[in-house]
Amino acid sequence: MARILARRFGVTAYHYDYHDARGHNDRRVARRAEVGEPIAGPDPEEMWVRHSPPWMAQHALDDFSVRFEWALDDLRALVAGRPILAEGWGLRPDLVAPLLDSPRRMIVMVPTEEFRQRQLRDLPRARAHHYQVSDPEHGQRNRVERDRLIAADVEAAARRHSIRVLWVDGSRDAEQVATLVADHFAAYLATTTAG
Repeated sequence: MARILARRFGVTAYHYDYHDARGHNDRRVARRAEVGEPIAGPDPEEMWVRHSPPWMAQHALDDFSVRFEWALDDLRALVAGRPILAEGWGLRPDLVAPLLDSPRRMIVMVPTEEFRQRQLRDLPRARAHHYQVSDPEHGQRNRVERDRLIAADVEAAARRHSIRVLWVDGSRDAEQVATLVADHFAAYLATTTAG
């Protein structure tokens, strides 16, 4: 959605997942060293097989708050003459809402359970478990349930902060969903035009 809206309106898009996976890696390694965790990151067996999905979800949510500070550093460093549209699953309502002057400055997109199941059934990358673990099927079930719990958490957090939840069910293509998101942000996009 961010790419589509950047193209349509000339806004600057900040992709949390891209920066988190690449630009923040040095900070992630330094943090692990600081708190005494393995520099290479968590052991896949420990992460995906030995823990329960609720533990895994809470671990991810706790980690989001640390990584959010890194995203804020990125955003503060951006020089843009147009609005910045930041997107990504680590931008959680409980973290973002205190920084907003209006809940309309955020929208949360959540997949319906039916859409999640269809993705798992139809997309090879969605059903693949990319880590070498003793029980890949168990690890995949844990990951899927963890992601379901994280999605439920973001919905509940959005509602607590009066932030709109847009359910994604696969009935609209990306351009149509982008139009819904653009309509939501219309007041902020009204003064921008694509270059």
